[in-house]
Amino acid sequence: MANDSGDRPPVRRPVQRLLHLYWRFARGLTLGVRVAAFDEGGRVVLVKHTYVPGWHFPGGGVEPGETAHDALVRELREEALIELEGEARLHAVYLNRHASQRDHVLLYVARELRFVDLKRREFEIADVQAFPLDALPADTTRSTRLRLEEITTGREPALIW
Repeated sequence: MANDSGDRPPVRRPVQRLLHLYWRFARGLTLGVRVAAFDEGGRVVLVKHTYVPGWHFPGGGVEPGETAHDALVRELREEALIELEGEARLHAVYLNRHASQRDHVLLYVARELRFVDLKRREFEIADVQAFPLDALPADTTRSTRLRLEEITTGREPALIW
């Protein structure tokens, strides 16, 4: 998968806050999907965005008129060039207070994937890689680590992202 650092500086918090302010008035309640996508070797696919720090699960917002399943299929394709080949199982629904008091995230687990191509750096995505669970990058977000722990140990989901 891509590891093209490019020379474009990442857009950080101000853009994220502006987008969430817009979504708050345009959508009221926001709903997003994230996918804990595992390859056949058990490695988890993570993405690094250009506008927030750290490594995250692929995912994004559910658009009006779109099902959560359609959103997860679209986001996997857009962010990581991955196609879902089997079922994605809903792991839990979380309140994402980091974004707003109105943002909810549906986390799915997918283990049957097809990598279409290597993802190249673009405006939104800085990098995409698959990592062994015991060798996650140091800047993997706390929420991503906690969700992986829930998935791999069977621990009850925390329900707060």
